[in-house]
Amino acid sequence: MRNAQPPVQNLSALIGGVVIAFAILLALSSFVIINPGQAGVISILGKARDGALLEGIHIKPPLISAVDVYDVTVQKFEVPAQSSTRDLQDLNGRFAINFRLDPAKIVNIRRTQGTLSNLVAKIVAPQTQEAFKIAAARRTAEESITERAALKEDFDIALTDRLQNYDIIVLDTSVIDLNFSKEFAKAVEEKQIAEQQARRAVYVAQQAEQEAQADINRARGKAEAQKLLAETLKAQGGELVLQKEAIQAWRDGGSQMPKVLVMGEKSGSLPFLLNLDDMN
Repeated sequence: MRNAQPPVQNLSALIGGVVIAFAILLALSSFVIINPGQAGVISILGKARDGALLEGIHIKPPLISAVDVYDVTVQKFEVPAQSSTRDLQDLNGRFAINFRLDPAKIVNIRRTQGTLSNLVAKIVAPQTQEAFKIAAARRTAEESITERAALKEDFDIALTDRLQNYDIIVLDTSVIDLNFSKEFAKAVEEKQIAEQQARRAVYVAQQAEQEAQADINRARGKAEAQKLLAETLKAQGGELVLQKEAIQAWRDGGSQMPKVLVMGEKSGSLPFLLNLDDMN
């Protein structure tokens, strides 16, 4: 029969195991790994220590310290906002905000705002609302539609100025949607239809005026052509009378052979003079 190990040896083995486990625990809690795109803040006994932890391995006091890790890559949140335009029309918008936290200021963010979700809820969302009010109040509702790019630019400037006070870097914003009241949307649609009809009426009037002017020009040209023709025929009739009188005078015993006005065979050709002496 084997002899049982003495209680003292069992106790020593147990204590040794506890010490080893405690040493392993101390070793594991004495450093922290910060991955790329992250920044950490060490708190000792609940108090944040100066100096952000950037990517890499960092030593920290075991057991009495904790590390809060923040994502400092680009964050995107969709934030609704509501405001009134300069002409007191309700304007609802929805924005996509791309931002990131300043790693060098992460300790101050930890002290003043806490977690990232708390930062979005208490800082980003309210400041988005205020920035939208500033941008919308500068324009009428119609200008907010026609000058959407300028509205976004004013919104970007206002939001960037406000969030940089909280160590938040705004990278970009996007206007996802802008909505007005149903009454205003209907009024805008009716105005656009009226403007299109007015432009159509102006076009029709201009076309009619051009057609009338063309008719006048055609009539004027026809009248001038008829006048020229009448003058030509009158001149030709006078020449024929003179030639007839000359021929008659020659027949009555005149000594000079008359020149005869001969008309061309084709219609519209010019007449020419023929000397009867040349034909003898």
